[in-house]
Amino acid sequence: MAMFKKGDDDAQANLASPPRIGQARPVRSKNVSVIGPTLVFKGELSADEDLVIEGHIEGTIAHHKKHLTIGKQGRVKANIHASSVIVEGELDGDIHSEGIVSLANGADVKGNIFCSRIVMEDGARFKGKIDMGEPQMIEVPKEPIVQKEPIVQKEPIVQKEPIVQKEPLRSKPIKTGKISA
Repeated sequence: MAMFKKGDDDAQANLASPPRIGQARPVRSKNVSVIGPTLVFKGELSADEDLVIEGHIEGTIAHHKKHLTIGKQGRVKANIHASSVIVEGELDGDIHSEGIVSLANGADVKGNIFCSRIVMEDGARFKGKIDMGEPQMIEVPKEPIVQKEPIVQKEPIVQKEPIVQKEPLRSKPIKTGKISA
């Protein structure tokens, strides 16, 4: 029976492009969770599907390979890690995204944004910094670097022969003339 078949539809849903600002969303599409406007959540939120927040969230949101939308009624006080983020409501926290971050008209964001692409509509409010650079990986040595012997200059550096300029430096005169074609 095809009614309960999983597979091809899920693979196509994962390849879909991130949602756009103002794009009509079905009430309940496949692989999308909706946090309604009356829901209040405190803690760490993570899921393996796209998420639409219309309620109140406080804590952290880990949505690494998925799309996150904070709807017009959404009020979020959290640091967010998601593939792409659309903010239509209020956010107090940092956004970390490998993809695009979109701030819609009416969005109010207080925090830093780390992403590769950003879209900000006229009417969106933002206070923070935007970093669109590549994340820098810092290599930490496994063992601390210890200098065994102090660096000591054993002999003083002395110039043995003085440097003497034998001829004064002269510049060559510049030739002027007409250019013939």
